[in-house]
Amino acid sequence: MASQASAPAWAAEKATVTDPALVKRAVKAAALGNAMEWFDFGVYSYIAVTLGKVFFPSGNPTAQLLSTFGAFAAAFLVRPLGGMVFGPLGDRVGRQKILALTMIMMAAGTFAIGLIPSYAVIGVGAPVLLLVARLVQGFSTGGEYAGASTFIAEYAPDKKRGFFGSWLEFGTLAGYIGGAGLVTLMTALLSSADMVAWGWRIPFLIAGPMGIIGLYLRLRLEETPAFAAQAEKAEKARKAGKSATEHRKVPLREMVAGQWRALLLCVGLVLVFNVTDYMLLSYMPSYLTSELKYDETHGLLVVLGVMATMMLVQPFVGALTDRIGRRPVIAAGCVGFLLLSVPALLLIRQGSLLAVALGMGALGLLLVCFTASMPAALPALFPTRVRYGSLSIGFNISVSLFGGTTPLVVTALIGATGNMMMPAYYMMAAAVIGGIAVWFMTESAGRPLPGSAPSLERAEH
Repeated sequence: MASQASAPAWAAEKATVTDPALVKRAVKAAALGNAMEWFDFGVYSYIAVTLGKVFFPSGNPTAQLLSTFGAFAAAFLVRPLGGMVFGPLGDRVGRQKILALTMIMMAAGTFAIGLIPSYAVIGVGAPVLLLVARLVQGFSTGGEYAGASTFIAEYAPDKKRGFFGSWLEFGTLAGYIGGAGLVTLMTALLSSADMVAWGWRIPFLIAGPMGIIGLYLRLRLEETPAFAAQAEKAEKARKAGKSATEHRKVPLREMVAGQWRALLLCVGLVLVFNVTDYMLLSYMPSYLTSELKYDETHGLLVVLGVMATMMLVQPFVGALTDRIGRRPVIAAGCVGFLLLSVPALLLIRQGSLLAVALGMGALGLLLVCFTASMPAALPALFPTRVRYGSLSIGFNISVSLFGGTTPLVVTALIGATGNMMMPAYYMMAAAVIGGIAVWFMTESAGRPLPGSAPSLERAEH
């Protein structure tokens, strides 16, 4: 007990003792939703050239690709709106209910894409319907990542939040590998004509059954201990005739103006996280094929191998953040991208299978510094009563402005300048901004979430 003599003030609070089995169920349910979201992104990115032929007029292949990525980016423009709707609702009615709702909408939007007739059949209606489906997806995903990371963070014990949080991005990679792997298999088995005629629909139609499974898992979960405690506190205050502003009906203004410093840090951290993420996982497959004229199947297999390696490393790096802290790991990723983006892209541009694999592998391992750290670091920026809402707003503003637009912006920059090194310069600029955010953020490893009691594993009690 002597160790409590120098313990911080929060150590005196009554601790929440977590059930390991319940924590694992929460992680699985949250990660599956993320996997489904990124299954769609993986499919969309890897099949972008085919989608351009299906949904847009024939002619300039570059214009078709730009149009396809434009529809991809459009979904990110409505993400902040989704965040402003679902985030505050998650702080008011509960994380679990909103995550079930976003799962339904994501599955419906993805499934709908697989049903849209081609441009050859209905003309301009095809890209319009594609855009509508993408907007539904974007709106729903506005509440997905912030809710899922909040859900895991509030369930996980303080000393293992990094490890459990890393499984959220494990789900991201699994979804991406599932989507990209399916496209790779279909590309190898089907002719180009068959892919354009009907093959492209199959990956999108798979979202229906995936959504039903994810919804079932999420509906079986209880509310997070942190939210339940906050709701109980508000109810007691209401019965006592006191203000319940600690929990319910927090104004949107307070989620933004009241958390402006944390929001700025969130935007900076998410910027470096998502620019590098979308550059490697969304843009590079098209870069290899359309810009470098690399063999399509081999290029896809290289990226799949990189993602599989990232999956293997992910939980270990997550556990490392629990031991040495989130800041050192995120900082290492920023420094790595600043110093190695140009050498890595030069390797990739060299063109041989080994060189491409080494360049992509280096970027992938650097990206793990972010994917393994952010799910635990970002929720810890905000107190419990505004965590879902503020994180949704900050995360989605940053993703919309910088992350989701990465393929479109880099493609346009290469087209405008002719400089094939633009992807490296873009990642370096993001790394500088991320490094500034890391400098100002507070270490959260091993500590309770703001506004929550300490969280311990049952074995520690």
